[in-house]
Amino acid sequence: MEKREKAAPGSLPVKRRGWINILWNLFLMCAGSCVFAAGLNSILLPSQLLSGGLIGVALVLHYLFPVVNTGIYYFFLNIPLVLLGWFGVSRRFLLYTAFGMTSFSLAAWLMRTPPIHIQNAILAAILGGIVCGIGVGIILRSQGSGGGVDILAVAVNKKFGFRMGFTFFLANALVLAAGAYFVDLERTLYSLIYVYTSSKAMDSVLTGFNQRKSILIVSDQARLIADQILVRLNRGVTFLHGSGAYTGEEKEVILSIITLTELPRMKEMVFDIDPHAFVVINDTLEVLGKRHGTMRTY
Repeated sequence: MEKREKAAPGSLPVKRRGWINILWNLFLMCAGSCVFAAGLNSILLPSQLLSGGLIGVALVLHYLFPVVNTGIYYFFLNIPLVLLGWFGVSRRFLLYTAFGMTSFSLAAWLMRTPPIHIQNAILAAILGGIVCGIGVGIILRSQGSGGGVDILAVAVNKKFGFRMGFTFFLANALVLAAGAYFVDLERTLYSLIYVYTSSKAMDSVLTGFNQRKSILIVSDQARLIADQILVRLNRGVTFLHGSGAYTGEEKEVILSIITLTELPRMKEMVFDIDPHAFVVINDTLEVLGKRHGTMRTY
């Protein structure tokens, strides 16, 4: 007899949760595409700014041959990459990306948002970076992307082992160099401000404006500190086993994940208990999963 997966009490059936997840991802890609297209049509195009990746190539082509819409250029530039990715990238990622690519191309083509004429090119680059970066961040919160260099970076990484960051950097550098040659050097330099601002806005959306901190604590009072973290901060604690390289003394190392607003309380609490504690604090981009026992999500 076929064995079926049972849903947890009070939770949605597995199939229904799957459809809700798919629809949510499609919604994120549509919403992000509309936001990016609004920034593109209202700010980047009126200010003659450039971008990196395939959207940058589409902008260069549009400035050289304005008879064709940027969204149309972007769609056709993506077709070879989609064919390349079909054989070297996850099919689910590629199908989501194909949807995102189509959504963005249609949004850029059909949306007629009013142009925002900003005389100061630096301000235009900053505003364009914020709007477009938010759009890209919303898209990337889904399980796909908006197409472009994302597909190429994943395919090259799987085939040749090159880091994705290197592929993104090389593609952006080549596109901006082409823009400086064919369009205008000054506009390309302003576009660097746009690229930087959009990357920061995208990171803020991906981290939810509430970046977590991972904290490591080495102390002779590890058990007492852990109890206080559980009770006073209501945060999970994991003990890691360590030993000093010089003394050989074994210690329990505390690992916990907290929010930025909880960090001052954490430091005050730790050093009140053990003034000689050794504390390491790291930025954490994303925390997934649930805490065992209480099943509380971080």
